[in-house]
Amino acid sequence: MQVNTYLFGTVDVAEDKVISFPNGLIGFEDKKQFMLAHEEGKGEPQSFTLQSVDDAALAFQIIDPTALGFNYELELTDEENALLQSPAADDVAVMITLYKQEEGGGVAPSLRAPLIINLKARVGLQKLLAQMTTNVTLSNLVNKV
Repeated sequence: MQVNTYLFGTVDVAEDKVISFPNGLIGFEDKKQFMLAHEEGKGEPQSFTLQSVDDAALAFQIIDPTALGFNYELELTDEENALLQSPAADDVAVMITLYKQEEGGGVAPSLRAPLIINLKARVGLQKLLAQMTTNVTLSNLVNKV
């Protein structure tokens, strides 16, 4: 099928490559079908464009949180696990969306609402975390005398 995209123009996408978000994304609950795109020929991509299949103007930049030094340990509810079709751990990708900050115009990650995608079944959800706990490891970089 042909999909009009915000950044890449019209592209061909195999229907089995479309990712379904049955609940949509936060603020865009009516948009349920997305595809992943990235620039070709630039090596292994660090980020991707999550492009709505139905709305060319709706696209999000997403990135693997480990590229930014974050690791998630997420517990899924029974409903979330069922929606994701009970994936094996190796079939799951956790991604975070990037957004443009109003002040200063920089880009920041949305850490409290990661995307969880079953890559095998091509189905995903956005999990809103009520609370985030962080693990910070400090090391003493001063040589002991």
